Amino acid sequence: MAKVAVQTLERPSRTVEWAKQAAIVIGASLVVALCARVTVPLPFTPVPLTLQNFGVLLVGLLLGSRRGFAALALYLVEGASGLPVFNPTGPGGIAQIIGHTGGFLMAYPLVAFAAGWIYEHTSRRFAWAALAGLAGEIVLFAGGLGWLFVLTHSFALAIKWGLYWFAFAEVIKILMAAGLAARWNKRISPQD
Repeated sequence: MAKVAVQTLERPSRTVEWAKQAAIVIGASLVVALCARVTVPLPFTPVPLTLQNFGVLLVGLLLGSRRGFAALALYLVEGASGLPVFNPTGPGGIAQIIGHTGGFLMAYPLVAFAAGWIYEHTSRRFAWAALAGLAGEIVLFAGGLGWLFVLTHSFALAIKWGLYWFAFAEVIKILMAAGLAARWNKRISPQD
C-alpha cells in the first residue's frame, strides 16, 4: 500500500517537471522567433542580416545541448508549418527552408547542440562560452555556405553572399551571447 502511495506522489512531480521542460523549450523557440524579427535586408545578397543567430547561440548556451537542439528543431517545425517565426523578409514556410537561407536554418539545431555541448562540458566562464559560440558559428556557416554552394554551384558566390558581409556582426553576436550566458551561470551558481 505504501508503495502505491509513493508512486502516486512521484507522478505529479514528473509531470510537472516534464511540463516545465516543455515550456522552456517552447519559450526558447519563441525567443529565436522574436530575434528573427530584427532583420536588415542587404541589397547585395539574398541573405539578410538578422539577430536570429544570436538567439540560436543564446538558447544553446543557456539550455545546453539536448534542450537547445529540441528548441531549434521545434523552431524549424513551427516555421515549416507556416507560423511566422522566420525573418519577415523571406517567403516563409518550406520555401524559406529550401531558399537561400535554408542552410543556415537547417543548421540551427546542430548549432545549438554544438554550442550547448561544449559549454556544458567546460567551465561556465565567459571564455568558454565564447569558444562554444565560435564552434556553433562554424557549424552554422558550414551549413549555410554549403547550402548556398548547392544552390549557386559557385563556392565564390556562396562565400560572397553568405560570409563576407556577416563576419563582424557574428563576432558581436558571439560575444553578446557568451556574456549573457556567463552572467546567467554566475548568477545561478556563484561558486563557479
